[in-house]
Amino acid sequence: MAAVPVVNFSNGKSMPSFGLGTWKSPKGEVAEAVKVAIAFGYRHIDCAWVYGNEEEVGQAINAKIDDGTVKREDLFITTKLWNTFHRPDLVEAAMKESLQRLGLSYVDLYLIHWPVGFKEDTGESFPKDADGTFSLSDADYLDTWKEMESLVEKGLTRSIGVSNFNSEQIQRILQMEGLKHAPVNNQVEISPYITNDKLISFCREKGIVVTAYSPLGSADHPLFKSDPTFRRVFDEPSLQAVAKKYGKSVAQVALRWGIQRNTVVIPKSVTPSRIQENFQIFDFQLTQEEMAVVSALNRNFRACAFDRISHGKYYPFYAEF
Repeated sequence: MAAVPVVNFSNGKSMPSFGLGTWKSPKGEVAEAVKVAIAFGYRHIDCAWVYGNEEEVGQAINAKIDDGTVKREDLFITTKLWNTFHRPDLVEAAMKESLQRLGLSYVDLYLIHWPVGFKEDTGESFPKDADGTFSLSDADYLDTWKEMESLVEKGLTRSIGVSNFNSEQIQRILQMEGLKHAPVNNQVEISPYITNDKLISFCREKGIVVTAYSPLGSADHPLFKSDPTFRRVFDEPSLQAVAKKYGKSVAQVALRWGIQRNTVVIPKSVTPSRIQENFQIFDFQLTQEEMAVVSALNRNFRACAFDRISHGKYYPFYAEF
């Protein structure tokens, strides 16, 4: 089995360039998915507080440590600070709750999940105003970031980063007075339908590794059912032709494209055969022409636009990148 290449962070740590995503992975299925993935060679698991499945993911991780498949230090575990915990006094407790759910003493990477904070202390993960829009927090993510830095110093996480942040928001963190720990990672939506070239270039210039979530184009998005002109990535003839040449699936071609762009890819699946198939992308290489074929599918289609927070001061998708 080919070794998974690693990407290096600006703080000297490193991260496997391929991992298992757990967003939308149902309880009752996600534990088995994580066990299958680790047994097959995955060493990077991506989690988040809001996914509601950290506990089951953690049980699976610890089962594979206990049975001797891996040691804790062989694994790279990411989780994320949810929007309701941006207020500085809530950050550490939220991190510790994730650690307790995961059954771990530290994670390798902790991310601010979105730049937009939600109203605190409501008891709701998605607090809403009377008109149905989300109730937003007054917290500034710069103040949140200072608390994120303290989590590194307390040994609760090895590295910190962001998710769904645009270039201007990242720049604002980098220009903070007294910055101790720069973001090492920005996790954003990237697929053949949203190549995010400018944001990737910006992050690379700043020494920030980019992780691609939904790297296969969110085939479950309602638009694919409601609009007959809108093909799923798997149905693209140009990708099918490349896949046929290598005896691979379209998913494998799309994931290989992500790896060759030096992004980290974290496809989600709870199907054992697909978990294995997704991993089998290190035994072939796309040509420059084939890379261009995949990139040519870009249509800036953002499946996860989260437009119900678009009234927020820190909504990230108004900026060009």
